[in-house]
Amino acid sequence: MKSRFFFLPVLFLFCAYSLFFAQQSGARLVSEASPVDRGYAEQEFRRGVQAWYRGAFNDALIQFEKSLSYLPSENLILYWLGKAYYRSGMEGAALQQWRLASDAGYGGLLLQNKIEIVQNRRITSGSGREVLRFSESASFPGKTDAAVHFSQPLSLLPLKNGSFWLIAYGSNELLQMDANGLIVNRIKGPLNGFDRPMDILRQSNGNILISEYAGDRLCQLDSKGRFIKYFGSKGRANGQLLGPQFLAEDASGNIYVSDYGNGRITVFNADGEALFYFGKFVSPAGIAVFNERVYVADSVSGSISVYDTAGNYAEKLTEDGALVNPETLRIHGGNLIAADTNKVLTIDIASGAVHEIARTGAAPVRLTCADMDANGNIIASDFKNNELVVFSRMNDLVGGLFVQIERVYADDFPNITLDVRVENRSRNPLVGLKDVNFLITEEKRPAARQTLVGDANSNEVCDLTLIIDRSYDSAQYARALDAAVREIAGAMQGRGTLRIIGAGKLPVSEYTGNPSVMEKFSSANLKTPLSSVISVDLAVRLAANDLINAEPKRAIVYISASPRSEGIKAQNFTKYGLTDTAAYLNNNGIAFLNLALDRNVPAEELKFLTDETQGGFYYIFRPQGISGLVRDVIDLPCSLYRFTYVSSLPTDFGRAFLPVEIETYVLNRSGRDETGYFSPLQ
Repeated sequence: MKSRFFFLPVLFLFCAYSLFFAQQSGARLVSEASPVDRGYAEQEFRRGVQAWYRGAFNDALIQFEKSLSYLPSENLILYWLGKAYYRSGMEGAALQQWRLASDAGYGGLLLQNKIEIVQNRRITSGSGREVLRFSESASFPGKTDAAVHFSQPLSLLPLKNGSFWLIAYGSNELLQMDANGLIVNRIKGPLNGFDRPMDILRQSNGNILISEYAGDRLCQLDSKGRFIKYFGSKGRANGQLLGPQFLAEDASGNIYVSDYGNGRITVFNADGEALFYFGKFVSPAGIAVFNERVYVADSVSGSISVYDTAGNYAEKLTEDGALVNPETLRIHGGNLIAADTNKVLTIDIASGAVHEIARTGAAPVRLTCADMDANGNIIASDFKNNELVVFSRMNDLVGGLFVQIERVYADDFPNITLDVRVENRSRNPLVGLKDVNFLITEEKRPAARQTLVGDANSNEVCDLTLIIDRSYDSAQYARALDAAVREIAGAMQGRGTLRIIGAGKLPVSEYTGNPSVMEKFSSANLKTPLSSVISVDLAVRLAANDLINAEPKRAIVYISASPRSEGIKAQNFTKYGLTDTAAYLNNNGIAFLNLALDRNVPAEELKFLTDETQGGFYYIFRPQGISGLVRDVIDLPCSLYRFTYVSSLPTDFGRAFLPVEIETYVLNRSGRDETGYFSPLQ
């Protein structure tokens, strides 16, 4: 009898769980499911949700599978099981679960859109990063009924935080505008002001250069816009200028200026000392430097010529008349972006092929500058109509944004903290968003005290995991390897966490802790034995597992020499495929970098991972060293935003599954995500 009385309250509790569970799922439960099964399903589901928010996705998969075994047709469990598969990199399995839930009527358009985006990413994975067709999505007028904001925008410079600098020729100003088109900084220049500024360049040392067309000089400012000094003076001698227009910088820090009045290109070093000039142009306009080649547009002939960095003529990239009236040239993705009257063009620097990617229409306009911002939009300055025009990819405008609530912190309920990631449909992160771009709701009602605590894109700390190849080929470069690890550890300046994994037949975790300890690293102390078989997939998986709860800016650095032995390449990815490995990294915000110990061409598998995860390839003996690798990871765009709000939902003593939704609005685009969580048990 004792056991019977003990069972009754438990059964009552299970019934209460299942009743709430059924209400939240939005789907009819199978009639043959007993109250006890529903209660067990609720318990396993709760554990799965908590494991998911801890980043323990394998544990979450087990719990959701158990929960589903009690309620096989419960759509809410199917949806969360799909989320666990997605974060584990198994996108095919995730889509299968989501489709089952969607076909049963769960999730509506929101789930259908999620399925479409993930499926499209899998189809286009590895297909390249070609520039697509763009359509006008927004505009920022220089004048409204309230005030004049700027006059005659001429040139602009996108920044990594989503904002951009704007040169206002008519009002003699330098303005900084955020991702929403709001002016956040206005600089008038030194005491005597700017004298018809035309172009802006950010030097590799962080300073800013402004060309002053009427002042016949360049104005150098620091990164905050404070005056430093002038470059050049009026005249025809070397180092003198007559109507300087557009600017570019080479890898050595030398500055190239299109000198309209003298019909030539004038070159200064980074400190403003005159070096030389070259070329004879009718009307030199935009200029760009890429891979030690200088590209110069002529607005009269409508062509682009190519020179080396010493000023020697090489060839014509485009024939005369290929462009109508080109002005600025910008480099993006290895191609030139040109503003040409009412069109934005890309020019292939290998073939000279010209493609139109955006157009304003038939109305009279004069686009003087176009460039890609940090969020994948093209921003163009319309000098004639006194406005900025924003172009976005067509599929982003139609399909919207991909918004994900990645973590809910509810330990201090009712004070809730959310981590939210915002991307476009092509997986590019959206940075520079503000509190006004988001709306958090609970059961469709606005949440109380919504506050944007911060965004990870501004973080100056990163976590790195070094995977050291323990093959016999890589072992021949022990001294170079030791130097590389020490240099990377030193570049982290004691901030963040450094992890080291040895990649052999089985991966081994060698170190986790402060980077400073590894400034005396020696490969002789590694525990991982040398092997002829290197399981790269297992090593990457182990590295990623440790990085899921690391700093938002995080990366894996794979250090190896190219294999010379037959059979090693085939063993690299046997348990986890390349696509699933790349998805696991991407879906958890982890970049993959390849550091080569030799000059041989890297394996295609490694190149695939670097291309798919915003990573990069580095050679250990490159002239600038490899310490910049750490800076590159910190500079990677990160679209993780943290919010706090105060919940008003009843918790049922911690047993209730509490819903939360968030919507994001950016320049006529929007995205939405819904999730839920459990408050602490009481």
